[in-house]
Order: sequence, then C-alpha cells, then structure tokens
Amino acid sequence: MASETENIKYEESFIKNTRGMKLFTCKWVPANQEPKALVFICHGYAMECSITMNSTARRLVKAGFAVYGIDYEGHGKSDGLSAYVPNFDHLVDDVSTHYTSICEKEENKGKMRFLLGESMGGAVLLLLHRKKPQFWDGAVLVAPMCKIAEEMKPSPLVISILSKLSGVIPTWKIIPGQDIIETAFKQPEIRKQVRENPYCYKGRPRLKTAYELLRVSTDLEKRLNEVSLPFMVLHGEDDKVTDKAVSRQLYEVASSADKTFKLYPGMWHGLLYGETPENIEIVFADIIGWLDKRVSDGNGGFESELKRKNDGISLKG
Repeated sequence: MASETENIKYEESFIKNTRGMKLFTCKWVPANQEPKALVFICHGYAMECSITMNSTARRLVKAGFAVYGIDYEGHGKSDGLSAYVPNFDHLVDDVSTHYTSICEKEENKGKMRFLLGESMGGAVLLLLHRKKPQFWDGAVLVAPMCKIAEEMKPSPLVISILSKLSGVIPTWKIIPGQDIIETAFKQPEIRKQVRENPYCYKGRPRLKTAYELLRVSTDLEKRLNEVSLPFMVLHGEDDKVTDKAVSRQLYEVASSADKTFKLYPGMWHGLLYGETPENIEIVFADIIGWLDKRVSDGNGGFESELKRKNDGISLKG
C-alpha cells in the first residue's frame, strides 16, 4: 500500500523473518527531494509504528529525512501472540536484518543512517549497536529502557517467583503492575488514542515478555560503557516508566566521544507524542537540530567515506 500527502510518500509492506513470521514494515520518504539521511524507528513495548509513530515520522520527513519502521513480532500488525516476546535476541535480529538490508540498497549507499528508539525501543537500539558497533552513524534514545523504574517493578520476591514460572507458563498475563498508558502519557487525549488503537496491547505483561525485558535491561545497565556510537539521550524528569538516572549514567559512562543528555523538567515518559504541543515542539527541535548537525558534519568527511567503502564487507544479520 502506498499513499502521498503533504509531500510525504508513505508505503507499507510485509516481510518474512527467519522463523516464518510475517512482519509489518513501513516507510515515510520526502516525495519531491532526495532525503538528507535515513532514520530507523524502534518503537516501544506494546506499541507499533504506523499509527503511534506516524506524527514522529512526519516531523522528521518534513525536516528532510527518510524514515523506516517495523512492528516487532507480537506487536502491531505483525504475526505472533500479542505482546509476547519469547526471545528478545530474535526480535533484535529481525530488526537488524531488515534495517541493514535497506541501508545496503543502491539508492541508500553513501547516506548516513541513524536509529531512533523509544522506551523498550531504546533497548532494541542499543542491542542493534552492540551487534554492529561500527554500522550506525548515530542514535537518538528517548526515555530508553536501560532499567525499568522501581515504581513499575514488582517486589524482588514476586520477580523471583515469576522468573521461575516464566519457563512453565510463558504466555500468561499475570504480572502485577501499574497501568503503563496512564503513567506514560501526560495528555488525556493521547491516552484515549492509544487505548482506542487496536494495534496497541493493553493487557498485563506476559510472564516471558516481562522476564525478557528484565533480563535485557539488567544486562544493558551493566554494559553501558560499551556504547560507542554518537548519541543523544532524552528523558522527562517526571518519567515513572523508565529510570532517568540510568540515562544520565549512560551519558556519563558510554565510551562515545560524541554524546548529549537532555533532561526535560516536568515532562513524562512519552516525550514524542504524549506531551503538550509546546513540549513536543521543544523535544523535536532538539532531535532535528542534533541530527542536522551530525549530517552536516558527517557527509563527505574522511571517516564517513572510509566507512562507506568498508560497508561492502558483509552487513547481514
């Protein structure tokens, strides 16, 4: 399916992963100009790309970028039991394979490529980078899930029992916890939109999914120093879903030479579309400003040229 509005060309299609599942993918590109760079979206837990990330993608296309999205297994319009992630590594492999194949296309060779990850998508982003440390030109991490906030976590005893049960009844929806939609999005009309979106999951987290999120975030928190790509990390000061202290820690300990940390007073978890219109303008001015600077610094630079030449050496997976 393809459509065109406001000089933005939108297309969607399905691909098959190595496990035979159909995954939904989409792209937004400028209709009448060559994109200045590529941005790849990693959406959050229980969310999807084509509806919830549509406003984000359109803002980026209007700023001259081509934007690509994929719904993970068990999310949005892709195959799989709703919000069930039996293995986070498989999910990352799916995203890596699809996004690197887009970068390898003839028309995209020589274009800079950036990752944008929100919440759980921030964890996906960091694992994509770990898989191919030299491949991505930069990343924007929005309230990344490098640690689940204490307010959202069950007690250690409950975690221990649930971890044992996750091997026995992995798909059960019995994780106690707060209503994430209520906690993540400040604006009531946005909460209503998310609740009414049939492609967003509203139930309790499934056992194995919760176990995988805990496993991955714990592992990421221990290895923040390994992050080496240029990045900007954004967090709302009043975020009660993911831990802002760990975003600061990521900024402080990452080995990246080019890193930026923005903490927004009074803002919540959903910075890209859950805030007041004025706050969203502030966030996107920062994101687009950061991307534009990296594109103007990076295009035509010696390192950039060298990297593109080396890209021929197997980018699969």
